[in-house]
Amino acid sequence: MSFAERTVVLTGAAGNLGRAVAAAFAARGASLVLLDRRAPSPPEGKHLCLAVDLLDAAAVQASVDTAMARFGRLDVLVNIAGGFRMGTPVHETSIEDWNFLLDLNARTVLNTARAVVPRMLAAGGGKIVNIGAFAAQKGAAQMGAYVAAKSAVIRLTETMAAELRSRRINVNCVLPTIIDTPENRAAMPDADPGKWVAPRDLAEVIVFLASDAARAIHGAALPVTGLS
Repeated sequence: MSFAERTVVLTGAAGNLGRAVAAAFAARGASLVLLDRRAPSPPEGKHLCLAVDLLDAAAVQASVDTAMARFGRLDVLVNIAGGFRMGTPVHETSIEDWNFLLDLNARTVLNTARAVVPRMLAAGGGKIVNIGAFAAQKGAAQMGAYVAAKSAVIRLTETMAAELRSRRINVNCVLPTIIDTPENRAAMPDADPGKWVAPRDLAEVIVFLASDAARAIHGAALPVTGLS
């Protein structure tokens, strides 16, 4: 799964998973476009790091234009930006929590799709991988806004796959359970992180879905559940 002479765009690149995914693609020779609210730290190699508000559609478009000017092609988009917030019952959910989770998890996907997909169409193909959530496959108490947001990511993935598969653009998503990060370990000190999903393991699944080996996969929502 070589990505030599290919350009990979990553959102949420400064986070734990973003860094793991960037390292996995860089190890396979990819040129990286790393997007986050704060400037990401790149792995070794010739990469482009941009601080961008992914909720600002014009800023996202400007960063994609900058990436095209630098590399001349965009082969892969991985939408890692997202977030979790344990909530309240639906009838007590604040509009602030609702907007925060829908914006961060779903609206960012829309903004990057609007900027990147036309470039892929013009080039004759590409790969898009989104980050859903295993929990989003059904409702769960005190998680209404989060489940709704990640469910939207899954449905957007399926819809984009139906729209773009005939244009040689594969769109899929992964559904991780709890990811083993320092923040999750601190929040759940009594849990066994050995049963969680290691960022590097999730990164390998994402790399596969972005590779030519996954060219026959469209609209998949792939559970990645670690050892739990």
